[in-house]
Amino acid sequence: MSRYEVIGDWGTSRLRLFRVEQGHVTARRDGPGIGAVGKEAEAAFAAVIAPWLEEGAPREIRLCGMAGARDGWVEAPYADCPADAAAWRAAAVRFEWRGTPLSIMAGLACVGPDGVPDVMRGEETQIFGAMAREPALRQGRHLIVLPGTHNKWSVVEDGRVVSFRTMPTGELFALLRDRSTLGPKVDRADPAQEAAGFAEGLERAGEGRLLASLFAARAMRLRGGRSEDWATGYLSGLIIGCEIAEIRSTLGEADDILLIGDAQLSVRYAQALGRQGLASQVLDGDACSLAGLGLV
Repeated sequence: MSRYEVIGDWGTSRLRLFRVEQGHVTARRDGPGIGAVGKEAEAAFAAVIAPWLEEGAPREIRLCGMAGARDGWVEAPYADCPADAAAWRAAAVRFEWRGTPLSIMAGLACVGPDGVPDVMRGEETQIFGAMAREPALRQGRHLIVLPGTHNKWSVVEDGRVVSFRTMPTGELFALLRDRSTLGPKVDRADPAQEAAGFAEGLERAGEGRLLASLFAARAMRLRGGRSEDWATGYLSGLIIGCEIAEIRSTLGEADDILLIGDAQLSVRYAQALGRQGLASQVLDGDACSLAGLGLV
């Protein structure tokens, strides 16, 4: 019998596969995101996992994220909020792939107070994983923020995800940086210049005027002596700061705020939250994903 299993997070921009043996991660492989492979998802997955398959088939494969999207590999349903880990597990799609049991985890869905529906795929794994790692999160009310392309601001109460709001801040930043005249695309930004721009963007966000402040990213380069690296940081700080100011009015206060995701981006959000007088704690995104997939 095979001695290893494979768990993975397959998002829009990347695939992360982890080989697990006796409860420990022994290897990792990365591949293209669902957005790059589309209908060729199965072939792309097979190519990434191929070196491990040469050593024998895994005991089980478990995936979360956009692998279960409508335009992913095999569509998985959404579990309606409020949802606990048991309801989420029950909604998974399970089938055999090349003789190996494979599970694609469900997403979560909710309807906001304004009647607008919202969905997530992948982030719920990190949320339930965080609760598995930190038992205190299963009691009381908590605000869990998952920064990324589409940021999720999630309200958790007594072990259940009761609601969330998606803010497409990362996607907006990428569009402005790469496809507009406001922020030129910079391959290797100067950290000091970018940090200075980020701080100035946070300060401008305090005025609560996103559209009126955006063009400064260009004008300050043309007439204010600012660099392209500064402009990149400025756009990031401005958009993140305005995001936080906007979301606070809709979600209310929480006992605490936890950030789960990429370490560098989470640190930026912690800085932005602190600028608005909000304390936060950062949890490792990969560790939470692994813990969540370990619940299946």
